[in-house]
Amino acid sequence: MLNHFMDIFLHIDAHLNSVIQNYGLWTYLILFLVIFCETGLVVTPFLPGDSLLFAAGTFAAAGSLEAGWLFVLLSIAAVAGDTVNYWIGYFVGPKVFKKENVRFLNKKYLDRTHQFYEKYGGKTIFIARFIPIIRTFAPFVAGIGKMSYWRFISYNVSGGVVWIAVCVFAGYYFSNLPIVKQNFSIVILAIILISILPAVIEFLRQHYRPSSNI
Repeated sequence: MLNHFMDIFLHIDAHLNSVIQNYGLWTYLILFLVIFCETGLVVTPFLPGDSLLFAAGTFAAAGSLEAGWLFVLLSIAAVAGDTVNYWIGYFVGPKVFKKENVRFLNKKYLDRTHQFYEKYGGKTIFIARFIPIIRTFAPFVAGIGKMSYWRFISYNVSGGVVWIAVCVFAGYYFSNLPIVKQNFSIVILAIILISILPAVIEFLRQHYRPSSNI
């Protein structure tokens, strides 16, 4: 299974190309569902996000997909996903935090996101868009914390639109560079590593922070 996921991440261009060839216009719906689930279902943080958006942008540049439709549809998917995630957290989240072992949920991710949320406040909804795993749990934790929905939705919409625009149009405009064309798998891997770097740094800071002796 690990090899299968690594193959998807490292050769996502080939997989997406097969999807486009086999499903045509249905590709937009498939991409919509992947982004919606990655942002909207707290149990699916492992789905590709940044790398998939970048790859979609590269195929738009090649004429296989339409950049404008990608931007509009995937922005809706991102905003709708976070909204659903918020309301799930609002109604069922408090019960989750009372339990140590929750099936299908990693409570450590929840606790880490909660700490991140406490540190950055409402801006977490925007910032988290660019951090895998954290972006899946941030709206859930916002719902648990009973964050004002209108305050949440402002960060949700702005963050979702900017995230989709940055990733899709980065793929669209930079895919024609010879170095990107010749090393697409390396570029995708670099995007994955860069996107998870803030979460890794935060984890290491928490892990190696010296404990104070009272």
